[in-house]
Amino acid sequence: MLQSLRNKSFYPWLVVGLLWVVALLNYMDRQMLSTMKDAMAIDITELQSAERFGVLMAIFLWIYGCVSPFAGAISDRVNRKWLIVGSIFVWSLVTFLMGVAEDFNQLRILRALMGISEALYIPAGLSLIADYHEGRSRSLAVGIHMTGLYMGQAIGGFGATLASAFSWHTTFFVFGLVGMVYALVLILFLYEVPKKRTVVKSETSQRFTLKSFLQGFGWLFSNIAFWAILICFAVPSLPGWATKNWLPTLFSESLDIGMSKAGPLSTITIAASSFVGVLIGGMLSDRWVKCNLRGRIYTGAIGLTLTVPSLILLGYGHSVVAVVSAGILFGIGYGMFDANNMPILCQFVPARLRATAYGFMNMIGVFAGALVTQVLGKLKDEGSLDSGFIFLGLIVLVALAIQLLVLRPTTDNME
Repeated sequence: MLQSLRNKSFYPWLVVGLLWVVALLNYMDRQMLSTMKDAMAIDITELQSAERFGVLMAIFLWIYGCVSPFAGAISDRVNRKWLIVGSIFVWSLVTFLMGVAEDFNQLRILRALMGISEALYIPAGLSLIADYHEGRSRSLAVGIHMTGLYMGQAIGGFGATLASAFSWHTTFFVFGLVGMVYALVLILFLYEVPKKRTVVKSETSQRFTLKSFLQGFGWLFSNIAFWAILICFAVPSLPGWATKNWLPTLFSESLDIGMSKAGPLSTITIAASSFVGVLIGGMLSDRWVKCNLRGRIYTGAIGLTLTVPSLILLGYGHSVVAVVSAGILFGIGYGMFDANNMPILCQFVPARLRATAYGFMNMIGVFAGALVTQVLGKLKDEGSLDSGFIFLGLIVLVALAIQLLVLRPTTDNME
């Protein structure tokens, strides 16, 4: 009975719903640490240094980035259902174990393990959604899935609130258990796209060998459009990760409020506005591409344009209206951009290499995030965090120019 579920017309949207929860847990578990820093620093004194905290956050990003291309290549060659199930179970177990961490070194090891396990999810999840939603619903489906990431970021912002009400140990325990239980739900209801297995078995290039890995990587990096997509993804990732990791701190300092209030306010602001952004970006892109193949690219470009003034305002604003307005504008713009990354990739990369390609995109984006996280940590110690956000707004213009000048698709779904 359960297997017949995937034959229903609504099942592609059920897949989006199932993976929406996975995306929520993915970002929630990684985000909680950023808002619980003060509570954890009471027991683990190394976290009192902003630079040391930046190092801890960056470890996750460096590991996550290094694993991402191989995670994508693996996703293109195995049953993605079981890869997703294993990924969420392991990172949820790591989240649970963070509740018993006693020193900085233990946290560092656990964050590294979380980076490995979480890296396996995004390429597999997005490529699965792209395969289930070909054509007119692809951007909207990807966009709705992305709202799970933003919601996870928002709920993670309550980490400081929960830590003050209970303890940071209990917070990690509870959310770790939730993820491990949800892995069982996925075992029952999530299925691989049937045609995916047929394609994998029939194509020699998809066999799980070193040669197939190298051939896939070679095809991608001989594609000029893919290089442009990498750059267009990496540059906006700088402010994207900066807001995820440092926006609660910026809100706290700009508005002179405690982290228990700044955490939820900042993350909810970004999450709610990003939710609006991906819905606008998804629906607009799916309609625009019907009459213009560059519609998805134009939609993403509009989103990037909106982030530039918002980042400048985040740097200069010191009132509730200015800072919250900047957060809303950034969320809408980044949401429009985020909803179209995988759909744009589908215009230039065939289905058999999309997870691999997105893995490389993740790697470049996360490396950029690791770099900016550590740099902003130093700026924070020097009292110049706001100037860092202003600079990030200016370099986004580079990605915007490349996206508009280079990316010229000839199809909406490369075969």
